[in-house]
Amino acid sequence: MATIKVRENGPLLVEGDDVTVVDWNGDAYPLAKRPFALCRCGQSGNRPFCDGTHKTIGCKASAAA
Repeated sequence: MATIKVRENGPLLVEGDDVTVVDWNGDAYPLAKRPFALCRCGQSGNRPFCDGTHKTIGCKASAAA
């Protein structure tokens, strides 16, 4: 089972071993570690994964559960 945690003003933290991230062509991204974080600010140099850029740009996310 996978769990996705919405981090305040940060990325989506994805936990679980049964997760595959695929692009629009259906090609899987290699996952170097678990858990992993998906970018929400759109400014990561490693999209779709988070590289911490949200901290330096002052990202203010509007979504909460």
